[in-house]
Amino acid sequence: MPHHVQMLIITGMSGAGKSVAIQFLEDMGYFCVDNLPPALIPKFSELVRQPGGAVRKVALVCDLRGGEFFGALFDALTELDDHPELDYHILYLEADDETLVRRYKATRRKHPSAPDSGRITDGIERERQILSEVRERSDMVINTSRLRPAELRDLLENKFRQIATTPSISVHILSFGFKYGIPIDADLVFDVRFLPNPYYIEELRPHTGQDQEVYDYVMKWPTTETFIKKWQELIDFLIPQYLHEGKPQVIIGIGCTGGKHRSVAIAEYLRTHLQSDYPVSVVHRDVGKDYEP
Repeated sequence: MPHHVQMLIITGMSGAGKSVAIQFLEDMGYFCVDNLPPALIPKFSELVRQPGGAVRKVALVCDLRGGEFFGALFDALTELDDHPELDYHILYLEADDETLVRRYKATRRKHPSAPDSGRITDGIERERQILSEVRERSDMVINTSRLRPAELRDLLENKFRQIATTPSISVHILSFGFKYGIPIDADLVFDVRFLPNPYYIEELRPHTGQDQEVYDYVMKWPTTETFIKKWQELIDFLIPQYLHEGKPQVIIGIGCTGGKHRSVAIAEYLRTHLQSDYPVSVVHRDVGKDYEP
């Protein structure tokens, strides 16, 4: 049986921000296709609705670049109406003439609807006429004339948060040893060298923070318990702030001296704490290296 799919069809005026919108939607977990000919929408929907498919949210940009527009688009929408497991919406982006002219001049692009004379204003006027019926049939119309890219992202997030099925930010946790260098791509770096070091326990030295005996040793101390409580509150506060700013991922570096015991154990703890709320990946960069503290 076909599974349920959310489909967002993005259309509107050239230069109104469709490319920017689809980039944000991709960061929000949508499977995105730019410049899909409207005639192919039914076939595409059939593919993503296949039983066992992993795609649950798709966003398609369809505009005048696809050539024949009206007949093919409205015919496609009629076909989509026959499939109750497919929930589709049309998002129409527009902007005033002055803004569109300014954007086209900044990019030095020719307007796709401009006649041979190449006047941008003539192209804009023609495009508005062609798209007027599509605009009337749209579920949402957003005027981007006064919107910065971040503000457009916030609008999209607010409108489509309810139909999101996956978190819009992923967390990458990286344990490392300070003696081998701080990871340059980390957004947050935490130093756990103040915790008791299993290296000095002979039977624990060969093992890593992924082994239960080392993990238990690191976690049993009151200092660790106090740190975890305060640190966890900080992480829980920060990740939603990164999400609000539009970051698709946050990289958290956790370091100890050699990157084998303490940082690994704390990284594994953080994985367990976050994985029910966010997609989480963990890399223990230096766990296979030998070191002297």
